[in-house]
Amino acid sequence: MASSSASRRDGITGRIRNSASTLYSDSQSLIADIRKACSMMKEVAVDLERDNQSEMVKELENAVVELLDTYNNCMHFSSAIQSVGEKYQPEQELTDFKKLIEDEITKLKANSPSVPQNNPLIRQFKEAVWNVHHTGQLMPGDEQEDIVMTSTQCNLLNITCPLTGKPVTELADPVRSVGCKHVYDRKAILQYIRSKNSRGQCPVAGCPKILQEENVVCDTLLPIDIAEMRTMTRQTARTDVIEDFTEVDEEDSE
Repeated sequence: MASSSASRRDGITGRIRNSASTLYSDSQSLIADIRKACSMMKEVAVDLERDNQSEMVKELENAVVELLDTYNNCMHFSSAIQSVGEKYQPEQELTDFKKLIEDEITKLKANSPSVPQNNPLIRQFKEAVWNVHHTGQLMPGDEQEDIVMTSTQCNLLNITCPLTGKPVTELADPVRSVGCKHVYDRKAILQYIRSKNSRGQCPVAGCPKILQEENVVCDTLLPIDIAEMRTMTRQTARTDVIEDFTEVDEEDSE
């Protein structure tokens, strides 16, 4: 009897987790589309700034801020669904899933920037526009340490694969851990996990998460995150290239 009850509980738990996983995957597709739209709007804004269409750039910036509000809501909902699905255990009383999800969303919002302008994506939008005419100059109100911290912000937790040492932007087949969100080369991480009897601790220093083959995947947002990092790296490289005319001036004066 006890065995039958336990089996029933496991079956319910499995169905809830599968449903949560499906909802999570569906929401990730929507989130990816929003990110792509923000990226396209940033590129359009840069072109408009080159043509000195400041008013239209500002309108686009306001539209991005509104779009990011939807993006954040989708992110919170997606993460809440995933969390509830992972932690759910059947009880004798009926489960109020709506309350569980709302409670998770409240926790997530408490740890998110309350001011839309502080979102890294809107910061990237502003920097791209600013650099059209002011490459290498600090944005108004910035300090040097601020520019170092914010200009390199992205959604990738590690910039190199901990096993191959290759930059994440150069990986031919990147994957990301569902649990800790670190990125690896697919072949290298699968070999590593198999060498640990199908369960190995994340090879990123200090990360305690345990990896399994089915939980390292190329999720919907990973290609977008990597593409954005490539763009940011190119922009940073252009900003850091400052010609030094000191030697030329000294030669001319001689």
